[in-house]
Amino acid sequence: MSTLLQRAIIALTFGPLALFLIYLGGLFYAIPLAIVILLATVEFVQLTRRLGWRTSYFILLPIVFAFCVAGWWQEFQLIEPILLISLLVVLAYALWLYEVRQEGASVATWMAMIGGVLLLGWLGSYFFRLRGQELRIEWQWTMLAMVGTWIADSAAYMVGKFLAGNVLGKHPLSPRLSPNKTVEGYVGGIVLGTAVTLLIAHFLQLPLMGALILALLISVVSPLGDLGISLLKRQSGVKDSSTLFRSHGGALDRIDSLIWSVAMAFYVTQYF
Repeated sequence: MSTLLQRAIIALTFGPLALFLIYLGGLFYAIPLAIVILLATVEFVQLTRRLGWRTSYFILLPIVFAFCVAGWWQEFQLIEPILLISLLVVLAYALWLYEVRQEGASVATWMAMIGGVLLLGWLGSYFFRLRGQELRIEWQWTMLAMVGTWIADSAAYMVGKFLAGNVLGKHPLSPRLSPNKTVEGYVGGIVLGTAVTLLIAHFLQLPLMGALILALLISVVSPLGDLGISLLKRQSGVKDSSTLFRSHGGALDRIDSLIWSVAMAFYVTQYF
């Protein structure tokens, strides 16, 4: 089975399921999402450990889970206290590594743990904060953020692989991190991703100005999330964060762009 066919089958299976869970909301949305984020955290720890750092499962997983809970129960306003406590716990762990275990990579471990707290904990909480807002159309904004990201990514892939390669040629966007990404695909993702996202926003009855801003942010900025995880994978010497979704990679591969999109969508909804 070709890689493209595998990608299509997985996308057509999990994509509609994810959208249905977004629509349902409640624990139908929160529990599967928390599981995916925790699996992504495990993959993050595995990648950083391949670099020789002593990133801790037993510290990072409870922290990320606490952010998931705090993001869902927004009325308790726990995000900032959890962030403060998490950073202190990570600092204490790094100091313990240096003093007691005499680890030479204590500083690198400290920075990696902070990265995990911010990326998977704090940013990950926006998946729950966006869907759990007291808005009349909170599920529509959540759906638009996720679908817009998938569309921009798919458009960039299709334009870069099939259209631009035959017509315009291929100019690598980031040859060291992701050799298959092209400038043509990136531009195609912006144009087509924005256009289709606006069309979906119209059917979802969302404010078009807010949807336009979100579509542009998603298509222009979110690919940086993918490249950021690609940097970690390249340094770790692996192609995918895991084989959980076969040709689609692991949980971390699946949310590396989405995690930025939902955070930006949260703030767009504050104004529109």
